[in-house]
Amino acid sequence: MKNLKYITAFMLCIITASCKKYLDTTPQGVISSSDLTSASNTDAMVIAAYSKLGEDYYYYPYAGMWAYGSLRSGDAYKGGGGPGDVMEYNEYETFSLNNNTNTSSDQVWYQLYVGVARANTALTLVEGQSLANYPQKMEREGELRFLRGHFYFLLKILFNHIPWIDETLQKSQANYGAVSNVALTSDQLWANIANDFKFAAANLPVTQTQVGRATKGAAQAYLAKTLLYQAYKQDDKNNVTGTDQTLLAQVNSNCDSVISSGKYTLDADFADNFLPQDGNSSESVFSIQYSKNDGTPLGRVDFGHCLDYPMNVQYGCCGFHVPSDNLVNSFKTDANGLPEFTTFNNTDVVPTGDYQTNTFDPRLDHTAAIPGHPYKYQTGLLYDASWARDPQTYGPLLSMKETVAYTDPSFTRFPPFMSSSKDWEVIRYADVLLMKAEALIQTGQEQAALPLINMVRQRAMNSTTLLVQANGKPTSNYHMDIYKPGVNCTWTNAYAWQALMFERRLEFAMEGYRFFDLVRWGIAADYLNSYFAVEKTRTPHLAGAVFTKNRDEYLPISQNQLNFSKGVYKQNPGW
Repeated sequence: MKNLKYITAFMLCIITASCKKYLDTTPQGVISSSDLTSASNTDAMVIAAYSKLGEDYYYYPYAGMWAYGSLRSGDAYKGGGGPGDVMEYNEYETFSLNNNTNTSSDQVWYQLYVGVARANTALTLVEGQSLANYPQKMEREGELRFLRGHFYFLLKILFNHIPWIDETLQKSQANYGAVSNVALTSDQLWANIANDFKFAAANLPVTQTQVGRATKGAAQAYLAKTLLYQAYKQDDKNNVTGTDQTLLAQVNSNCDSVISSGKYTLDADFADNFLPQDGNSSESVFSIQYSKNDGTPLGRVDFGHCLDYPMNVQYGCCGFHVPSDNLVNSFKTDANGLPEFTTFNNTDVVPTGDYQTNTFDPRLDHTAAIPGHPYKYQTGLLYDASWARDPQTYGPLLSMKETVAYTDPSFTRFPPFMSSSKDWEVIRYADVLLMKAEALIQTGQEQAALPLINMVRQRAMNSTTLLVQANGKPTSNYHMDIYKPGVNCTWTNAYAWQALMFERRLEFAMEGYRFFDLVRWGIAADYLNSYFAVEKTRTPHLAGAVFTKNRDEYLPISQNQLNFSKGVYKQNPGW
């Protein structure tokens, strides 16, 4: 009724023309473009662009990317209250049901382009400043191009064919819907993204006074990641046809720049990456910053992971993001303490609950919540199978890297959900080491890659301090070693490649990028259909799952976006 009263009064003003002065007055609370040209307000718009990094939600989780990179990779089941609970994620996991009306796909496209728009708006303002008036000009441009590069990187690995919209279009007030998503080739899109990170690397400082701002090292690492993806050449049907050796050499060079900076190291314990008190550590190359009790109604907490907590009295909702049996089995080690590349999935450890007969990589208990094992290193709080929401469908496990202890100061509730203000690492130093190792192996330098992979493994071997029961005994039977050519392995190029692929899975399990590794390597179809062949015998919800080669490597352009462009956008191959 109050709104109706105001609308009625407004209409009377128009009809009688007696409110002309009121209508000519600039509305309070509305910011015009001229208001933003001051140095302080321009800087505020830079912060607005940063804020989009953590503005995801459980329905479009683009910070952690678990819905797109874990559920579609064989590392995770959807979880939750059955296939119909957020059924869009069931469509992702099974592929057979996916379509271009999936609202999560439409939302993540829209939200990432909001991030691009914020970066472009702020870039326009920053570029309009003089150095005399705005001494941080070049640095802020570097930050904004880093952010834009990040948003475009995610769009590229999700959808492949995307429209490139930059600040020059924003300045010209061009019709965004008229920009085709196939105007640029894949290589041209990757080159544009790389150019944003190159500019950022050239203009950002090694260290920022404010935590959370992009740095030179972050830009160099993200540039390496972009070039690594670009190096795997794909044809117009998404088939990987080869690798670009020149680009791989550039990956190696940019990783070297990060490594030689001396700013980054691996955390002493693998757990440190996933505990709130260790945010922005020396392993964090770039992290999304979250907060609580910051003056906003709910705080800037991690809404993108709010579905992933257990269904027990200390938490309460919602049991999503469940490690697959296949993933758990992959942590098994052989008599030499090395991964079982080809036989790890021959026997299934999850139904037995026996984590003592087999031997394991310690990263298992940092990654998966397992019945009888301490939850988030709390020896007085053992995870129970009853905490799973639908164990008949998805089994008894849960993901653990993204959650926190309910007693932790970062934990917060917003019923029926909960989450934390723990920072989320987008790129950590382990990724830099393994990207360099990958580039070296792909260029025939597997001997140089060996110590890099072993650095990551050695840290994992040392990460057992927190993996104990209340009586001090190890939670699982840990037995792990580094690769020792001539002792426990033969380090050929082919063997090194297997080791690299396996190491990336174990190190980054449930962190949201596994699927994109499979697509980059050109093995997604064979890998996932082999996974489904076995896994559908273990869980009924995968009965109809199938990956369609030359289609499912990328999400379809949503029908809403096709409609918005009035036919300018072209659908991805196979859809």
